[in-house]
Amino acid sequence: MPTKIILFVQKILSVESWKDNQSGIMVSIINKAALYFARKEFCKTAINEHADLSIFKEKLSASVITGLILITISYLIGIPAVFIIGGIAAWLKNPTFGVIGIPLIYGFSWLFFMLGLYLAGPKYGKALSRCTVRIILEKILGDEVKTIRPLQQDDSEKSITKN
Repeated sequence: MPTKIILFVQKILSVESWKDNQSGIMVSIINKAALYFARKEFCKTAINEHADLSIFKEKLSASVITGLILITISYLIGIPAVFIIGGIAAWLKNPTFGVIGIPLIYGFSWLFFMLGLYLAGPKYGKALSRCTVRIILEKILGDEVKTIRPLQQDDSEKSITKN
């Protein structure tokens, strides 16, 4: 599945194809913002290390699977449950049922989501974020992404290597 996502994102037209007389200013703003973010440490490492989704090829632990299931459940009970409870409240002509029930069920969906994120672990979220940032910046900047200078050592590391 991760490879399908990558292929889909890669098929999206690059910003170069947006350039015409009317949208030139918008492209310039997007380009400047992308360059700004590409110079940040998180984005720079994602570009230089060519971040990918290879971490998802590993066998998932039981806690990660449980976390992903809880995240899925949170999506299933989140918005649909709000509409269902709202519909029931309207059908019963009892707004109190909706006023109490909707925030309550939505709060439970968020609890499931947060517990799922905690169980799934941060490394999967970080890997997905790094890959997404890299792909988006490469689409926006094109060949200009190669001009982002590689990471340099901190001054403290340089002084250690000199001694």
